[in-house]
Amino acid sequence: QVRLVESGGGSVQAGESLRLSCKISGIILSVFTGNSISWYRQAPGKQRELVATLESSRETNYADSVKGRFAISRDNVKRTVYLQMNSLKPEDTAVYYCNHRAYMNLWGQGTQVTVSS
Repeated sequence: QVRLVESGGGSVQAGESLRLSCKISGIILSVFTGNSISWYRQAPGKQRELVATLESSRETNYADSVKGRFAISRDNVKRTVYLQMNSLKPEDTAVYYCNHRAYMNLWGQGTQVTVSS
């Protein structure tokens, strides 16, 4: 059974950094690397939005609001996806989720990021 578990969130001041992790268990390597993986976020009262995507080709794409500040990466051995978040802003406050293209309807519990000014 495939499971996604996000971690690494917390409460920080504006300008600080966090690294989020998403551990995907129960997934075979070829599926893990053969599909895109994305990070989404959902702020209170707002719809879930796409933040970053790592394609199977290792190409990355980012929302305009996080370009130059966030970086997505993965560790194939650990079946883990990361989101390095630098220069955090209060508007980055949200619950962050990861999603694997091969299991598009499967979501973890998310990890809360709170950025204060």
